[in-house]
Amino acid sequence: MSWLARLEIDAETARAEGIYDSYTWHKKLWECYPDAPDTKRDFLTRIDTLEGAFRLWILAERKPARPQWCSPEGFALKEIAPSFLAHRHYAFDLRANPIKTVVQRGPNGETLYRPTGKRKSGKRVPLVEADELRSWLIQKGKVRCRDSVTGLDVPGGFQIVEDKPLEISPMVESYFRKKGQAAYHGGVQFRGTLEVTDPVKFIETYQSGIGSAKGFGFGLLLLAPINL
Repeated sequence: MSWLARLEIDAETARAEGIYDSYTWHKKLWECYPDAPDTKRDFLTRIDTLEGAFRLWILAERKPARPQWCSPEGFALKEIAPSFLAHRHYAFDLRANPIKTVVQRGPNGETLYRPTGKRKSGKRVPLVEADELRSWLIQKGKVRCRDSVTGLDVPGGFQIVEDKPLEISPMVESYFRKKGQAAYHGGVQFRGTLEVTDPVKFIETYQSGIGSAKGFGFGLLLLAPINL
């Protein structure tokens, strides 16, 4: 069982609450779970900036509560029925953080190591070219992630319907400050049509999200069943 909540907040209220970037939202949305402040984050979010307002989405297996800074008329909640995730085709809207990992090497191409002797992690860089972004999303349908225990690829359970338009917005940099350090995520919006290839894995993908930076408003699939 999953829940989908929509919160609509005007910009003036957000300013009064001290909300000014994605990291602030990251912390603020915990107030939808006032009885479990120390629980591991197990919900997805999305932040849409409107004219003079924000529209927020929360997808979770735990039922979220309306925070005090969201008015009753700005809060909508619905339970995701199992039948909703039993369709074959969906129109989808996804805001994701597509990245690739670039191996860090020295001037002569040698592997770089940390002082501890451990190899340096690859540098994460955002994808910006349309063909790279399209390939990234197609690959996510085939391989959602790699299982940390078995080391095996976990299928995403869907494929993009090729003969339908796939809209890919230009990458937008979302800056924030965390522990005094400035950083940003590159957000890209995808809109198109998908076909479910593995219902069980697709439900897992829907519930766990797509891509990285999920705690900062990325990876949540908005779906609408369609007939083709």
